[in-house]
Amino acid sequence: MSILTQGQQVNDYTVEYLIKANAYCETYRVADADGHPFFLKLFIIKNMPEKLMTKGGQVKEIEYCQKLMHQNIISYITSGTLMIPEGVCHYMVTVYFSGELLVEKIEREGAIPVDEAKRIITGVLHAVKYMHDNDLLHNDITPRNIMLSAKTDGEPELIDMGHVSRSTSGVPPFDTADLEVQYCANSTFAGMYDDSTDLFSVVAVFYTMLTGRGPWPVDTSLPRRDAVHEVKKLRKEELDMEGVPDEMRGIISRGLSSNPEDRYKTASLLLHDLDDPSVVEPASPSKGNRSATSSRDRDDDDAQARETAIDIEVQKGKGNGFKDIAGMEDMKDMLNKRVIFILRDKELAQKYRLTPPNGMLLYGPPGCGKSFFAEKFAEETGFNFMLVKASDLGSVYIHGTQGKIAELFKKAEKNAPTVICFDEFDAFVPNRSDDLGNHHSGEVNEFLTQLNNCSQRGIFVIATSNRPDKIDPAVLRTGRIDKMVYVPLPDQVARREMLKIHLKGRPCDELDYEKLATLSDGYVASDITYVVNEAAMIAAFNGTNISQELMETTINGIKPSVKGDALKEYDRIRDKMEGNERRNSMPKIGFKTS
Repeated sequence: MSILTQGQQVNDYTVEYLIKANAYCETYRVADADGHPFFLKLFIIKNMPEKLMTKGGQVKEIEYCQKLMHQNIISYITSGTLMIPEGVCHYMVTVYFSGELLVEKIEREGAIPVDEAKRIITGVLHAVKYMHDNDLLHNDITPRNIMLSAKTDGEPELIDMGHVSRSTSGVPPFDTADLEVQYCANSTFAGMYDDSTDLFSVVAVFYTMLTGRGPWPVDTSLPRRDAVHEVKKLRKEELDMEGVPDEMRGIISRGLSSNPEDRYKTASLLLHDLDDPSVVEPASPSKGNRSATSSRDRDDDDAQARETAIDIEVQKGKGNGFKDIAGMEDMKDMLNKRVIFILRDKELAQKYRLTPPNGMLLYGPPGCGKSFFAEKFAEETGFNFMLVKASDLGSVYIHGTQGKIAELFKKAEKNAPTVICFDEFDAFVPNRSDDLGNHHSGEVNEFLTQLNNCSQRGIFVIATSNRPDKIDPAVLRTGRIDKMVYVPLPDQVARREMLKIHLKGRPCDELDYEKLATLSDGYVASDITYVVNEAAMIAAFNGTNISQELMETTINGIKPSVKGDALKEYDRIRDKMEGNERRNSMPKIGFKTS
């Protein structure tokens, strides 16, 4: 028996009927006051597995869906809390999609023509790339979770966000029992989920569209452990390519290779190959279990050597530099006077014997635009730009990450002058005094080596972190990371300018930006982006302009993502970090000052 009943009101929505349910979640079709249909997902908090909840008591799926705004992803509308006899429930309302699931199309039509299959998988990849750019994984990409929308002439949309997470290595923060193992990479069976495992699933779906059958079909009635064992056994044999067009065999072979190092690591690379599949060479076919140890060792060595190649784009600055950043005038002025002029003018630096800085740490609350600031800094200096995330340097091999770190700095030097931005730097160089494995210590040591006077090689490092107190202190010494810059919550002026930037070009009534900036006190940059997108989505749905009333209502309905207690903690961290910087700049014992 369902918790909600037909005709029951949930705020502005009327329940029509139950669609599906499990122990902790029920999905309904509901309608607004005008009769327009929507989905309502009800989460029964007392039954929710702890790993599906945030530390703050929020449902992770709701929190993630609030952040995802893309034409190829099911659209979030609103969310809230409901008190019922069963206890507290959280709910989320999303757009009601009409059309058919990809699995239904395949079951009805069989293999899909290659051009149509490419169109569908390209839309899926754009959604996946958007998620990956926001540090999120879908983790459950199958034909059952791709909707071909009737509203947009069959444009694909990713649905079912119940397994969304960040990269995971260990115990996944979601239930794996309902995952379709034939679309899961082998590494996920060991709890490793990253960008490449999502892309494996995408290529497996592409294979299913081209052939009309799933890769490595297993009995869906088997217990998960048995199904995993069966699919791993099947993958020791070569994949059946019957029905795969010749021009797509290279992509399928590479994307579903038994060697994880051959597979796609980024959505951009897979999109590139789909655009021109003729350049793709098939991955080496699986040989099953090799009997010759020397041959296996040689293949492992080759795979490790291939893995050190760095697939990180070197971006050429095309923006307007600091002009694209709202507010932060004091910070921009300080960097222009203390850092940028030295980097720009080598002759002046030599004349005054000024040592170019190696880099700086941007730290502070999440969502304040630290990575964005780093990119704009590169544009302001005219340097090339490389954005690096921890997953970009991950390796399954001992010392593999150390090799990647070295290759990264070589690539930056080759494209000098270059700004390297390490996003969430504490994940790269955790404090070695904590309980770390030897490989982590080795990786920190490699960073120390590469950071030493890297400015002499034309490299400027910008590290960003929400938790700089977790960074190994040896990294934050002069000659490595020279400056530590606190990036605070945006002030009144910055919020006003952010609102103007994000609302520019959208259909708006006359808006009182000063009042909106006042109402959004305590909001970080990502909160303001979210508020504007939320208001724009509501206005678009209703076919109206974005009004002052709508903006105020939206702001009042969304709480700042950084709470008061967290701000106090950041004040403490700031005091500690500024103390460290002062100590680093003090004259050393044994040297006299005039």
